[in-house]
Order: sequence, then C-alpha cells, then structure tokens
Amino acid sequence: MLTHTQIWAGVDGLAARHGMTASGLARKAGLDPTTFNRSKRIAPDGRQRWPSTESIAKVLEATGASLTEFLELVCGNGNKPVRSLRRVDFALAGRSDLFDAKGHPQGTGWDEFVVPDFGDENAYALDISGDSLRPVYRDGDVIVISPDAPARRGDRVIVRTTHGETLIAELRRRTAKTVELHPFDPGHGSSTLAIDEVAWIARILWASQ
Repeated sequence: MLTHTQIWAGVDGLAARHGMTASGLARKAGLDPTTFNRSKRIAPDGRQRWPSTESIAKVLEATGASLTEFLELVCGNGNKPVRSLRRVDFALAGRSDLFDAKGHPQGTGWDEFVVPDFGDENAYALDISGDSLRPVYRDGDVIVISPDAPARRGDRVIVRTTHGETLIAELRRRTAKTVELHPFDPGHGSSTLAIDEVAWIARILWASQ
C-alpha cells in the first residue's frame, strides 16, 4: 500500500528531477502554483490531503515522464536518488541561530526541499524572493548551497559577514587578506571585503529555474 508520504515524495522527486520546485512543477502543468505546497498536504483538522489523479496526469504530461518513472520515485528506487534538505527563505538567512560558525545549518525554523542527492549532508536550500538578484536568480527560484564544497574563482557563493550581513554574488578573487565579490546586478561594481570581515563562504551548487 502506498502511503501519503510516498506519493508526495514522488511529486517532489519529479519536480527535482526536472529542475523545478513543487510550485514550478504545478505551474508547468497548468495548475495553480500552490497546488503542491506543503501547507496544503495536511488539512487544518489534521487530515491528509492527497494529490488528485488528474493533477498527477497533468504533471506527467507536462514533464514527459512516464507513470513507471513516477512510481519509481514514489517507491524510492528511481535512477537518480533524491534527498530532503533543510530549506528557508533567503530573507531569513541573516538569522544567526540558523547557522553555526562554519556556515552549517542548525536549529529550528527550517522547512524541507527535495532535490537530487548531491552527497553533501550539510547542504541546504534557500528560497529567493524579490528581484534583487536578477537576472541570475528570480523570485520563486530555490538555490542549494554547500558550506563544505570548495569555492573557486567564478563560483556563485553566499557570504556571511562578521557584521551579520548575508550576500549572494560571484566570487571574483580570494587572497590571504581580501575577498572580492561581483554582484549579479550589472549596475553595481565589485566589492572587496577584508578577510577578517568574512565569517564564512558557501558555494551555490544548484538552482531550480
């Protein structure tokens, strides 16, 4: 017997396999973007809500996935493994209690996000809201960050400063004394931080776009 958790894991896994969030998958299938939101999977009275067969049929058609592929994800034996990561809105990423001194996620206040398995137990996801990171990231995108993956020149990164500011930019250069960042907005020039102003740097591994 298939469980409520398995069916929703199949929906999340299908979205991740095609580089989308659950909301993006619903939108692509012509459904209301909130159809697959986690808040709608459990009714206010605690009853489990299941995706309809019509909505499943629409997402299979929209992605070109077969029923067999979907059932493999439901049963947890798809060809591409997926996993659940901690997830929070980027607007909340400045909270000091969400990360330890190395930039690893910790504490409460996180949601979940199912993505392809990157083999990084400390990876986490951030929801992008607003247009401040255009044209690279847009409102509704989700990015996956690894605090342990080495960040090299040209990588997109998230940087926490010792002043509590959280930045997303391209890493232009890092020396023993400074870190140079290039913003995504072409109207802004590069900025340079002294190394003692940087609490941690984490590399962006993936984005749902």
